[in-house]
Amino acid sequence: MPEVLGKIEKPEVSQFKNGRKIFFVPLIVTPLEETSTITDLAAKYWREVAEQLNNLESKLSQIKRIYHELLPSEESVKQLAIMKIGSHHIVESLITNGAVISAIEDDDIMREFLDWNLCLSLQLQSPKVFSKLYASFQEIVRQRNEHIAKCINDTLEADEKAVLFMREGHHVQFPSDVQVFYVAPPTLDILQRTLREQQENEHKQRHDGESSPKF
Repeated sequence: MPEVLGKIEKPEVSQFKNGRKIFFVPLIVTPLEETSTITDLAAKYWREVAEQLNNLESKLSQIKRIYHELLPSEESVKQLAIMKIGSHHIVESLITNGAVISAIEDDDIMREFLDWNLCLSLQLQSPKVFSKLYASFQEIVRQRNEHIAKCINDTLEADEKAVLFMREGHHVQFPSDVQVFYVAPPTLDILQRTLREQQENEHKQRHDGESSPKF
């Protein structure tokens, strides 16, 4: 059985102030064509994230380091606003208060990861092709997770507090001495459910359109 190097804990902070800590924030990326409901929920979610991070800082200590997936360099933070990722307001505020961004992505690995994701989103007809694609995808996921874990271990200093913005289901194995607090505002479940419903409806509409007889 593989060794579990890190664990996610609820942010009930009756913990020690010493030690390396990461506040894990689920990164929610909304579709380009989002409904007004999703827009409002996303805005509420990020407000609640900011409030919870402020609460954690007040009980532990100031966040000194920022980790964010999809950013291959410290200079690429401006891409967050361009991509309309809601975390950019929090990142900008943390930087203003003295936090620094440490890149956790390797540019080549990240691009390959995104490309394999795109390939897997296609409606493939051959199980053999899908199997080969998925094997390549799993390999790049492994490389990416190992690179992210190494970057965190190499840059997170003793007793330092950091925030990590990353999508759930990543399977990154955090260093064993790093405590990870899961930031989960009340709106998170509602927003995720609404996004799933929109995705299912869009998929159904596409499927119905393809199944309709053409004259």
